[in-house]
Amino acid sequence: MANPALLPTKQRVFAFALMCLGFFMATLDIQIVASSLKDIGGGLSASQDELSWVQTSYLIAEILVIPMSGWLSKVFSTRWLFTASAVGFTITSMMCGMAWNINSMILFRGLQGALGAAMIPTVFTTAFVLFPGKQRVIAATTIGALASLAPTVGPVIGGWITDQWSWHWLFYLNVVPGLVVAILVPKFVRIDEPDLSLLKKGDYLGIALMSGFLGCLEYVLEEGPRKNWFGDDVIITCTWIAAICGFLFFVHAFTAKESIVDLRALAVRNFAIGCLLSFITGTGIFVSVFLTPLFLSRVRDLDSLHIGIALLSVGVFQLLALSTYAFATRFIDMRWLMLFGLICFGAGCYFYVPLTNEWGWQQLLLPQALRGIGQQFAVPPIVTMALGSLPQSRLKSASGLFNLMRNLGGAIGIAVSATMLNDRLNFHYERLNESVVTGSPQTEAFLARQVLHWGSVAGDALNASNAGLANLHAMVYREALVMTFSDTFYVLALCFVVAILCAVFARPITSAPPSPDAH
Repeated sequence: MANPALLPTKQRVFAFALMCLGFFMATLDIQIVASSLKDIGGGLSASQDELSWVQTSYLIAEILVIPMSGWLSKVFSTRWLFTASAVGFTITSMMCGMAWNINSMILFRGLQGALGAAMIPTVFTTAFVLFPGKQRVIAATTIGALASLAPTVGPVIGGWITDQWSWHWLFYLNVVPGLVVAILVPKFVRIDEPDLSLLKKGDYLGIALMSGFLGCLEYVLEEGPRKNWFGDDVIITCTWIAAICGFLFFVHAFTAKESIVDLRALAVRNFAIGCLLSFITGTGIFVSVFLTPLFLSRVRDLDSLHIGIALLSVGVFQLLALSTYAFATRFIDMRWLMLFGLICFGAGCYFYVPLTNEWGWQQLLLPQALRGIGQQFAVPPIVTMALGSLPQSRLKSASGLFNLMRNLGGAIGIAVSATMLNDRLNFHYERLNESVVTGSPQTEAFLARQVLHWGSVAGDALNASNAGLANLHAMVYREALVMTFSDTFYVLALCFVVAILCAVFARPITSAPPSPDAH
């Protein structure tokens, strides 16, 4: 096959744009339900614990399939794998919209994540195959912007759609673009040929070990906070399976001739640092998108639309920063741009720390603006640094690992955040309760005001006293919850201190491809 980089520019750009559309859809759907979980729960009669699996099942399925996409694209070719992924994603999106109970929704979401996952890493590989030299920077900027923008605007779009129509349209939204991608990709994306003979020598042991490791690990992280961690037999069993499969997988990956995931690529310094930074930025993106709607829902009691509006500023500032970043890459070393982005991202998380129960979109504007700017300046250089440091022959396998790190960072970050929300809430509630005691001037004054208010409304002193105590409990719980969210954002900000220290050790980021034997 002729070198894809020699194809006419218009054809290459159009092919890349088609794949970016599929990539954006698959990434968007991770968080599009974030601000609409309450509506989905009402429609499917689901509990809060069950609802969390609407997101988690999608993320687990993606995490399992993404590392395999490099091998799958060698077997079936990039265009046919991408086409099959788009078709499967479109069909399962319709099935999600037609789900009749929470169990069917969780099943269809898992299938949606698994079938759509291949569209994510193949875009990264294709960009570095189609575009040489400086064009790679533009392609990486586009992918990086979409990769960080999609999870951010997901709740915004989801909240608006749910408010205007219903939560079913969160999934029906994918049908038209999915069909467009499925029809046009086979015609315009021709960068490699299938090799079905690879099916005979596939690394099926590596696939099995990796699936056991990642699947059980994600289950433990998701269910652990709700099931008292190792107080539950299923959690203990899954932990053992994850540990054993994980150990055997790493041994196998470093010793097998053709492993499903190219862990040896981690020997390349910039790729290893890029994977770590992808993990941390993935944690920052997904956790902040997880925490902010949760805060606005549980503390402020906002509906889907207003939660989406409150989150809109992140995407707006990211888009505003896009042109500035593209201009800056002409004159400034991308390492410095990446460092600036990581600092802004970390500062944005830190500026959430002074959280109060009155915070709305106005107070969220500054931290979210910094986060949006940080995402735009941090993610594209990380993509260029990691994948640009590898020869083309290693891109497919390594791209799966790189993308896995971002989603794994999000999955682990959300699980740790959920644990913190549970443990720190109990801690703060007990501490505040120690101050709220009978006889203290503040407590007695609050209860007196409550009795006076409810007594005038209900005309019953006993009920007024009970209402006052209930309001006191609600206020203490609310303040404990606010302090818990503040703690979680503080820990998230500390993650970026690690990222900044790691970024300092990166080698110069270049758009020129390395030699074929680079290692």
